[in-house]
Amino acid sequence: MPQKKQFGFSLLEILISIVVLCFGVLGAVGLQAASLQANREARLQASAARLQEEISELMRGNKDIAGKTTSSTDNPYLISIKMGDSDPVNPNCGYPGKSACTSKEDVAKRDIYEWWKRVTATLPGVRVSICQDSTPYDNSGLPQWTCNNTGGMLVLKISWIQANTLRGATGTDATTAEANNTGAFNNALRPSIIFPITPGSST
Repeated sequence: MPQKKQFGFSLLEILISIVVLCFGVLGAVGLQAASLQANREARLQASAARLQEEISELMRGNKDIAGKTTSSTDNPYLISIKMGDSDPVNPNCGYPGKSACTSKEDVAKRDIYEWWKRVTATLPGVRVSICQDSTPYDNSGLPQWTCNNTGGMLVLKISWIQANTLRGATGTDATTAEANNTGAFNNALRPSIIFPITPGSST
């Protein structure tokens, strides 16, 4: 007895088609999410570079103060601060209701105060250090926050919490997912970028 020809799709074939389609859609969604994250991180990297250029120009414009590499008492541009800390300085001039800035020290305080406000508005969970440091990298070649305050070279160390943060990370040696402490760069436990700053000679 001849068999009847089958027409259309069986329920099983339809289910398999739906599963395959779902995998394709999920892959496309994941790719788009990764692309958006990469774009965000690229934008933050560009913002950090722009902020470095800005503070460098401010320091070059006030090189008599910026060239003092001894301490933050003499040089208000030298800061070590993270988001959530108190403002690095409290400027007392150059704002409505206050007198004009007459000294170079007052100008430096106003510069760093306003710059820090722009930094915190731009980079999430940001941490910044501007210091004199001849060894900004440790023996393993990894950036470090510690400054030795020697060598005559000023550096800007900056980091922020990135989108792919491993929030359980602790410790400054947390550089790989295989280690017990993971995600140092993502958690701003190490500087993300180190920029040299040349304020110029004060003589």
